[in-house]
Amino acid sequence: MQVLEKHPELPAILAKFEIFEGVEPTAIQWFIDHSEYQQFEEGEYLFRADEEAKQLVLITKGEYLLRMQQSNEFRDLGYWGAGFATGLLPFSRMKKTTAYGIAQQTVELLALPRSCFAEMVTVSYELTQNLVGVMSSRIKTFTEQRLQDEKLMSLGKLSAGLAHELNNPASALVRSADELYHKIHQSPERFKSVITMRVTSEETDALNAILFSKAQQGPIKELGLMERESCKDDILDWLEDHDIDNADDIAETFLDFGLRLEDMEAMKEALNGKELDAMMWWIESTLSLERLVKEIRESADRIGRLVNSVKTYTHMDQSQDMQSTDLHEGIRSTMIMLKHQFKEKSIQVVKEFAEDMPMVCVHPGEMNQVWTNLIDNAVDAAPEGGMLKVRTYVKNEKAVVDIIDNGPGIPEVIRNKIFDPFFTTKEIGKGTGMGLEIARRIVLKHHGEISVKSKPGETIFTVCIPI
Repeated sequence: MQVLEKHPELPAILAKFEIFEGVEPTAIQWFIDHSEYQQFEEGEYLFRADEEAKQLVLITKGEYLLRMQQSNEFRDLGYWGAGFATGLLPFSRMKKTTAYGIAQQTVELLALPRSCFAEMVTVSYELTQNLVGVMSSRIKTFTEQRLQDEKLMSLGKLSAGLAHELNNPASALVRSADELYHKIHQSPERFKSVITMRVTSEETDALNAILFSKAQQGPIKELGLMERESCKDDILDWLEDHDIDNADDIAETFLDFGLRLEDMEAMKEALNGKELDAMMWWIESTLSLERLVKEIRESADRIGRLVNSVKTYTHMDQSQDMQSTDLHEGIRSTMIMLKHQFKEKSIQVVKEFAEDMPMVCVHPGEMNQVWTNLIDNAVDAAPEGGMLKVRTYVKNEKAVVDIIDNGPGIPEVIRNKIFDPFFTTKEIGKGTGMGLEIARRIVLKHHGEISVKSKPGETIFTVCIPI
């Protein structure tokens, strides 16, 4: 930076600026006389963040970039040139600058020190009024810009999350449809093999009784790993002992539907010594078709629910009526949708669900948004290989949900700000400051409460919903 001599053209230059509209020439000259005329070359800083705000700056030539730092990233807010007033303005409470001003070309400016402000009020009421108007407009414009940017970031995050959530059921839908197509094309050949067995109506009824009882109950997946492997080995041994081809594929399907050795012995007995191979394949094919149709239906239903959740999220005042809802169901589905995040950070998930948890009257889609935001934040806070615990219980006639992580905790100085709109400690592009505010708004809409307790190694978000 260098200080320049003031040239005679300055009064004429300033008179063309909007802030000097209606200001007498004597007041313009007073402004010039009491200011320092400075020049900055391209790349030089006109001001830096956290510097003391001690002067009004009026750009007379050139252009500068306003840049703000958030966390470890910088964000460019825009460019300003000749005629723009910045820095400290009359009656402003600003004590320090909040951003960086970087010359994009040679910049010339007039810097009026704070000590002259009181005199300026007496010299020119019009100039003071114009500068106060500049300050008001600047605050309004900056606030609107920040709100719009944050809303766009929130929309971007929602869209990205929705795309990921839709991808799983959509992929499952395509995969199941492809497998269904393959199974259907195998059916004629297998049906022909069954027809040639000349099974009697009594034998058919006996087989159908076993088959449809298993088909109606649907796939069973509650077995632990060790128990599942043991049962599968038993089924494989039985199938191989009876010379059944591709026994491994049949065993997987039988196991999923809960068929055990006694069921297969019953089917063998029902056939009265007839060939088992074709019939086992026919039963496997029938159960597989049942499973695939169920998976397709569930995937389609899940996509429909996700779409409805988006509608609820974006038009909360037009949401559906409240429904008697199992909170556990919504929490489970949310955790399934966020499973990829758990895997990415190797998060251990612990569920402590109350067995006697009553149904509550809520908007299910909206409450799922609460669980999504809280669990997402907990995963972000937890360290690599950390822990996420979801605990439910009943207290004071309220259904209570605790979402706990073992992250570093929330500093006390910002704890009372975390539910404020647009407040975030995350890096630019990674946080919108909307999630917790939306969660709070939804919980309050349900006449509930949301709170947080935090210390190093444990943060607990608690949601209470009236029963």
